[in-house]
Amino acid sequence: MKSQIRPTSRKSSEYATILATALLAACGGGEGGGAAGGGTPSDSPLLAPASLDATAPESYRARFETSKGDFVIEVQRALSPNGADRFYNLVSSGYYDGVRFFRVIDGFMAQFGMHGDPAVTAAWRSAPIQDDPVMASNMRGTVTFAMTGQPNSRTTQIFINFGDNVQLDGMGFAPFGQVVDGMDVVDALYSGYGEGAPNGAGPSQGQIQAEGNRYLEAEFPQLDHVIRATIVGS
Repeated sequence: MKSQIRPTSRKSSEYATILATALLAACGGGEGGGAAGGGTPSDSPLLAPASLDATAPESYRARFETSKGDFVIEVQRALSPNGADRFYNLVSSGYYDGVRFFRVIDGFMAQFGMHGDPAVTAAWRSAPIQDDPVMASNMRGTVTFAMTGQPNSRTTQIFINFGDNVQLDGMGFAPFGQVVDGMDVVDALYSGYGEGAPNGAGPSQGQIQAEGNRYLEAEFPQLDHVIRATIVGS
């Protein structure tokens, strides 16, 4: 039986269903990813995903310091073991430091996790994790990995649900955690650019892959970003 984490009465509308379908299509991004930039040292573990394979604690918290303020995600490994392990390694290694919240859609979700250095993004695109069963529902405040709609396609992109997006459950989106502090910060993330290209006026994932933060800073300067993410205990 699926557990529901902090259920609320927010609606699950036809519009949200359309957005969920777009999430499947969009989270894989477009072509690209070969341009250099970002300054990641060649010996950085961020360029060697296979080296970041620690097993996460059964329960832990991650603090995200952002341009809008701080929020804390609590992870329960039993909900999504592969997702919890990947998230733990990404946060511990500093992967999310400097990344932009590039797809923020009012009433739906805030998505992030494409690295500012295209070389790092390219390395992780080739390191997907195995799917986990959906053990919890995508309720407001839950945190879930994005995927392409193909089996075993989760890599680094995650999203935080603004509403009760239960339509995502049957599509295989498995929450691994919950925002337990600072959801007001998440709600305040800049959403003015809307849906990403080509379906909207927001950032193109293909161009993020190819140019990283250089593209986002030049074309979408109002996007909020992660300053630092750290594991802060259980």
